[in-house]
Amino acid sequence: MTSPDTSHMSRDDLTLTLAFLIALAATLGALFIGEVLGQMPCTLCWYQRIAMFPLVVILGLSLWRGDGMARVYGLPLALAGVVLAGWHSGLYAGWIPKAIAPCTKDGPSCTDQAQLILGLPIPYLSLAAFAAITLCLVLLKGKRP
Repeated sequence: MTSPDTSHMSRDDLTLTLAFLIALAATLGALFIGEVLGQMPCTLCWYQRIAMFPLVVILGLSLWRGDGMARVYGLPLALAGVVLAGWHSGLYAGWIPKAIAPCTKDGPSCTDQAQLILGLPIPYLSLAAFAAITLCLVLLKGKRP
């Protein structure tokens, strides 16, 4: 077995690898917050996890198989994640009235001020991750050789 030669990776391969790594980092981060730190996610965080976790498998398999199906299967999940994370970020920022906010001040992780990562709240990081994955999938040219 030989090692892969990264100098021959196409632009699509690199873009898909970036999307996969973002999805993997977001998934591992969510699992760390929930399982290691014991922080309960709010309803919108759960929905975003439902959109993010399968992206790791879809993007990873597409990258491994080289079948070019990442856009077909991944883009709907990534777009759903952008919508959910955008709504969640609006709630967090106070742009949407607090009466409809699913987060409570004493429970879910995303409302706790101690849950800032790199100085950013979790809903904003989720929005950035989904937006970056969506951009990567849109930039893919399609089927790979």
